[in-house]
Amino acid sequence: MSEVVQPAGTVTLVFTDIEGSTRLLSELGEDVYRDALREHRRVVREAFGRRGGYEIDYDGDAFFYAFASAGDALSAVEEAMSALGAGPIRIRVGVHTGEPALDPPKYVGLDVHRAARVMAAGHGGQVLVSRQTRELAGEGFEFRDLGEHRLKDLTGPQRLYQLGAGEFKPLRTLYRTNLPVPGTPFLGREAELAEVCALVRGGGYVTLTGPGGTGKTRLAAQAAAEVADDFPDGVWWVPLSAVSDPALVLGAVAQAMDVQEEAGVPLDVTLRAALGGKRVLLLLDNAEHLLPDAAEHVASLGGSEGPAFLVTSRERLHLSAERVFPVPSLAERDGIELFTQRARALGLEIDDTPAVSALCASLDNLPLAIELAAARTAILSPAEILARLSTRLDSLKGPRDVDPRHQTLRATIEWSYELLSEEERTLFARLAVFAGGSTLEAAEEVTEADLDTLASLLDKSLLRRSGDRYWMLATIREYALERLEQLPGHDELRRRYAAHYLALASAGEAELWGRDQKRWLDLLETEHPNMRDALAWSIRTGDGETAMKLIAALQPFWEARGHVDEGRRWFAEATERGGAVSGATRSKALFAISRLAGMQSDYAEERDLLEQAVALARDPFAPHELIFALSHLGSVVAQAFGDRDRAEELHEECLALARSHGDPWLTAMALNNSGFRLVTQGDLEGARPLLEESLALRRALGEKRGIAVTLGSLAELAIAEGDYEGAMPALTESLELAREIDHREVVAIALAERGVVALLLGEPEEAGRDLEEALALCRELGSREVGAICAAGFAASAVAAGDVRRGVRLWGAADALVEETGTAAQSQTRPLFERFLPDARAALAPAEFELEWGTGRRLGFQDALALAFPDTPLTWPAPGSQTSGRSTT
Repeated sequence: MSEVVQPAGTVTLVFTDIEGSTRLLSELGEDVYRDALREHRRVVREAFGRRGGYEIDYDGDAFFYAFASAGDALSAVEEAMSALGAGPIRIRVGVHTGEPALDPPKYVGLDVHRAARVMAAGHGGQVLVSRQTRELAGEGFEFRDLGEHRLKDLTGPQRLYQLGAGEFKPLRTLYRTNLPVPGTPFLGREAELAEVCALVRGGGYVTLTGPGGTGKTRLAAQAAAEVADDFPDGVWWVPLSAVSDPALVLGAVAQAMDVQEEAGVPLDVTLRAALGGKRVLLLLDNAEHLLPDAAEHVASLGGSEGPAFLVTSRERLHLSAERVFPVPSLAERDGIELFTQRARALGLEIDDTPAVSALCASLDNLPLAIELAAARTAILSPAEILARLSTRLDSLKGPRDVDPRHQTLRATIEWSYELLSEEERTLFARLAVFAGGSTLEAAEEVTEADLDTLASLLDKSLLRRSGDRYWMLATIREYALERLEQLPGHDELRRRYAAHYLALASAGEAELWGRDQKRWLDLLETEHPNMRDALAWSIRTGDGETAMKLIAALQPFWEARGHVDEGRRWFAEATERGGAVSGATRSKALFAISRLAGMQSDYAEERDLLEQAVALARDPFAPHELIFALSHLGSVVAQAFGDRDRAEELHEECLALARSHGDPWLTAMALNNSGFRLVTQGDLEGARPLLEESLALRRALGEKRGIAVTLGSLAELAIAEGDYEGAMPALTESLELAREIDHREVVAIALAERGVVALLLGEPEEAGRDLEEALALCRELGSREVGAICAAGFAASAVAAGDVRRGVRLWGAADALVEETGTAAQSQTRPLFERFLPDARAALAPAEFELEWGTGRRLGFQDALALAFPDTPLTWPAPGSQTSGRSTT
């Protein structure tokens, strides 16, 4: 240890480590390595000593130092790095400034962990500096801002800087992850953590088992962070506690990974395609209530090329390749440290170690039980807590056929509950109604919460807070739900809960057409567990009106975020069990679900649902719902079934109703849909006035999505007229507006169509950029229409670039997709077929052409999209060798 006085207060901590020490030993041999190591120790100690460094620890190839000044620490590090530069040993260094607690001759606290994590993120020869050190460093140092990074202690993003201007590989920080940010640091359990990490690195299924409160989630999350370097394609946390139906497990995985459902493709197939051949780790948290059915869904994603799974559950999954790790209680010293740290967070220093040890032992060293007890140190000493708990714990011990630790935990929660005031008990139970946590506003409206009582429950660790949301651990909520069922008026509370989330969903439905679409989509995603719970309760209690209103309001969100299968399942369940529903509400819900059916290319179902919606909206007359249903039914029968006469009749009735109703938004929608149908049917003269009137109305309303859509329709009209120069500005404005509101479907269509126009104008580079971006969005959205346009665009590109066989195969795939998606895609891709397909036929023998064309037509959606991405950048022939002239329709 150092002879320098140990710094206190604000301290700069420095960790160093030798990069590749085992490899160096092998390369240099024992004698040379020993000499190099000795020189390394001398250089570091002399450089650090000259600046007043306090040596805390040394373990062979790593140092831990403390400095009273950030500037002195950085100067010492610069000197040491310079001196070591010519030798074989390269060290990585992490520097962080904080206020660690003294534990002479060492330090304890989160700042120590943070400094070590900063160092672990770097590479040999690199010095990483935290924001806190950078701000206190003073002048004379050169820093490079490396941006925000999540370190493996799972805290929120931290801004890191590099001392000096060297070039290094990307930092070893968490990448492509949604692991939650815990409220407290990970303590102890080094041996268990190492064992779980080793199991996870072996791939397959690893399940951490044990009763609630043993710390399964915290251990799993820390292990996932530790092994992140082994899973470069992503580490994804999939919370299952708020998922009520095993059939939704795959949807939860897709949501966590931001994988969108694809029309007509089972979700497990889409997920396997997204995961196949990639190093991905999925952390499925709190799975026990979904077993055994959930195990089958999880197993469907596995296999030799599938992801690795880390699961937390009170029981195993019973899969053949599963390896189970029963999570033990904390070791005695770790239990004491957890209690002490939680008490210190309340501003208390506990010096009665024997009492703390006895208390933790009586609680079976269960992390959650210890946290609940520690929350009481503000008013009780450890000895007093132990005395009060002993009677309850003893009374619940006995020959029960459950894990004894679960009895202990339940007793601890119950003891904490009984110490609450009547107001606190009531609010504690009421807050359990929120399946996905709540905002303060929701808690106040639904449960009549007041700030003082909320703060008291937070202080007692029965409630947690992250950002602007209040929530409960799953084990505590389970107990609180029992208490909720015993409260008078709990049915009325659930009615308020359902009404609150129906109002929120309805507000979101309106806002999803406006400027704040992205914010509302994110908000609805956060509240989705509560929406699901409100839906389930409404259906279970026969409140069909609320259930169908929720379904109708959530449809735009489900469509945008890929919950298509789920939305259709909710509708089927509500139809079967939901009870009485008014005609207008059911008509609106039928229309909403018809949109989801259409997204999955289930056009017959879409048409049938719209026919029902029209009939219900006619009697009794519901003009708003009727106009919507008539307009989309006309589009479906025209584009998917080719019934031109029926489509014209429906659209004419729709437009007349919209005009008589006097709603400019509905009139603009009806005009656009009618005009676009006429474009696809070749009536260009009839289409123009309808589309121009629609655009004028939408510009007057300032409704950006509508403007973007009608601009796209006018661009289609220009393309059909052969006016490609005229189509380009309309598509560009449409794209810009769609980007402003982050409407990915409209962005994708505008990009795809602009790529087609660029090809027709002989601008291959611009076309390639737009088509590649459109195709990436197509993969995300599962849009077959966009996929068909992109496939045709890349087919034309390949043929023009001389890659004729691949081009013809893509033409076949595009032809099949166009045939499947209907007349809209046919009109959008026809000019490409007419312009470039003759060159392809001329370049191949007839038999070769038919072989490649037929192979392409047999490709599935996924394979067609994979073929559409060119393996290398396209090179185009000289302008004179391209087909000249444009076709008109």
